[in-house]
Amino acid sequence: MGQGRPPERTCVGCRGRAAKAELLRVVRTPDGRVAVDPSGRLPGRGAYVHRREACVERAGRRGALARALRTSLPPEQAGSLMEELRALMGADRP
Repeated sequence: MGQGRPPERTCVGCRGRAAKAELLRVVRTPDGRVAVDPSGRLPGRGAYVHRREACVERAGRRGALARALRTSLPPEQAGSLMEELRALMGADRP
């Protein structure tokens, strides 16, 4: 039997689809905490964003992460989340 296609997810920034492994996951855990999930395995509701500055900016500016996670993100929490996403993008680059 052959391997199926890898799972795809939609980026909340640009609404484009990509393989799950190509996107960064942000999760709202069952206790309500919002965090970046580099492993993609934390329990909770997830939202995905491309590893591109434009997608991260758009997701933050439009409030798409909060909407996808079905929670509110105060400005200071949203800002620190955006910084964490940018740091992970930089770590992934060669």
